[in-house]
Amino acid sequence: MSIPKQKFEVNKENSGQRLDKFLVSQLPDFSRSQIQKMIKAGQVLLNGQPTAVHHFLKEGDTVDVKESLPRLEKWMDHEDKKAQSVELPIVYNDSNFLVVNKQAGLLVHEAPGHQETTLVDILLEKYPEIAKIGEDPIRPGMMHRLDREVSGLMVIAKTQAAFDHLKSQFKQRKVKKEYTALVYGQPAKPEGEIEFAIDRSVKGFKMAAKPSNEGKKAITKFEVLEKFKNFSLLKLMPETGRTHQIRAHLNAYGLPIVGDQVYKPKKLKEKIKLDRIFLEANYLGFYDLNNNWKEFKIPLSSKLGNLLNDLKS
Repeated sequence: MSIPKQKFEVNKENSGQRLDKFLVSQLPDFSRSQIQKMIKAGQVLLNGQPTAVHHFLKEGDTVDVKESLPRLEKWMDHEDKKAQSVELPIVYNDSNFLVVNKQAGLLVHEAPGHQETTLVDILLEKYPEIAKIGEDPIRPGMMHRLDREVSGLMVIAKTQAAFDHLKSQFKQRKVKKEYTALVYGQPAKPEGEIEFAIDRSVKGFKMAAKPSNEGKKAITKFEVLEKFKNFSLLKLMPETGRTHQIRAHLNAYGLPIVGDQVYKPKKLKEKIKLDRIFLEANYLGFYDLNNNWKEFKIPLSSKLGNLLNDLKS
């Protein structure tokens, strides 16, 4: 089915409506999932500019829908099937918070150059009330993020009060997060702290951990859980939340994570082939709105657990 070229003007009645929902009412032959993908693919312009799926409209806005190309329609069909196969385990759910176990390979929110189903897309399908929560329409309800290749626990705010409460805890470092990672090499001591500053790498697409103080302060505590020949299993407790902090820190410390194709030495001879990074957020703790401590823990995902069992055998 081709996508028609059309132009709409937002009137007073539609003011405050989310862009994708507005287009569902204007283009009844298309599902909201298809329309979201049209927006991500740049086929929809708001006031002449590309925009986000979750943008809220105001009176006088103009919405232009471009005519589609066959390759876009084919891609949309592929993405629809892909989206249907994405599972999102819900670990905890109440009227204020949602804790999910994000799978590896799933992008948390929209990003330049990526036109795929995200965690935000999945959540908004199930919990549309999240759309106006937070400070960024692209990241509604999101308190933190996990890299695409990383799996594990994430908390999402379902109300603005919960968002503000969690934001304060993250700022004051009251939220407790623990990760499990399998790394190449063995640290000299059973536990320690990495305090390298984090800054944008000259390569642009990655971060750099610097022993000097150039960059933003970053702290990652570690504890050795188990040692193997050429490998170590670590528990990691980041005190700060810089982009790619754990991955950049461990690589700079001489302990690159198994499966990480970005943060590793060029001369590293990979002895384990893994189609994802061996890093998982296994523990998460925070205070609810009644200041009661909530904590959640999950076992290693099956792929990582099986790999670990192979090392032990």
